[in-house]
Amino acid sequence: MARMRNSRQEAIRWIVRNKPIRTQRDLVNELQAEGYSCTQATASRDIADMGLRKLPEGIYVLAEDLHLQRMVAEFVTSVECANNLVVIRTQPGTAPGVAAAVDAADFTEVMGSIAGNDTVLAISRSNGSAAMTCELMNKLRAVKRV
Repeated sequence: MARMRNSRQEAIRWIVRNKPIRTQRDLVNELQAEGYSCTQATASRDIADMGLRKLPEGIYVLAEDLHLQRMVAEFVTSVECANNLVVIRTQPGTAPGVAAAVDAADFTEVMGSIAGNDTVLAISRSNGSAAMTCELMNKLRAVKRV
């Protein structure tokens, strides 16, 4: 039972990071598309257990991503991919804080990050995971500061 819940919650983590989930019903539909059989009540319990939050724009985010979202929205000026590397440009002096937020978000796609004054280099496991990280960072940049 716990193994199934952990697996489902890992799927939720991926779904919320990669798709705009606005309602519990949206989450249930995405879980079912991934092969998980669950009810809206189960999704509601998972949302509470995982500490998901709803942004003012109406989309769910992971609690651990909320700090990252704030840092990205306020300090990141651009995000680009180069093979398995993600180059994150920030306002001067803010790169170490952004790198710490990236590391704290504990993305499975990111192996680690290095920060200078105004640039963060995040090393991903593959070109595909770098592209996913780039997409997520740009999505977080587009969300208004909460």
